[in-house]
Amino acid sequence: MDKLSLPNALSAARLLLAPLVAASLLEGYATIALALFLVAIATDLADGYLARTWDQTSAFGGLLDHTSDAVFIATTLAVLSLQQYVNWLLAPLVLISFAQYAIDSRVLEGHPLRGSQIGRYNGLAYFFLAGFPIIQEGLDFRPIPYDWVQWLAWLLVATTLLSMANRLVAYLRLRSNISE
Repeated sequence: MDKLSLPNALSAARLLLAPLVAASLLEGYATIALALFLVAIATDLADGYLARTWDQTSAFGGLLDHTSDAVFIATTLAVLSLQQYVNWLLAPLVLISFAQYAIDSRVLEGHPLRGSQIGRYNGLAYFFLAGFPIIQEGLDFRPIPYDWVQWLAWLLVATTLLSMANRLVAYLRLRSNISE
């Protein structure tokens, strides 16, 4: 499969969108940040769909997609933590969790990523959490109190740590079974 494909380009676009969303948020351009965030979501929905539909899935494409998600979300959450919307711990945890996920899946050996149920839910929840303040500020409409967003961020810290512990236990069990 050619690494230069539309699905992979859509995934890579999120790497370019991350600093643009961050700059927009930092400069107070809420409407621009919202538009860019929505473009990022559209690319995330489209890349996997197109790759599957056009039979262009690959281990590289999966890694690029998940890497782009992790970088985009961690960058966005880092800025939102500077603005006091979410806690400071979540952004680095997203990157550490993704690194564990990639290493555990042995992507450097060409293996596809192996997801977990809680990891999938966390991935969706990261986007929702980042989206709440961006959407509310971009639309100047705040139906969700920001303290709820902060509580959700702490809940995601807990579920991210749980997911990482779950992966570590599974890895250690696998290693002990192999050595026996």
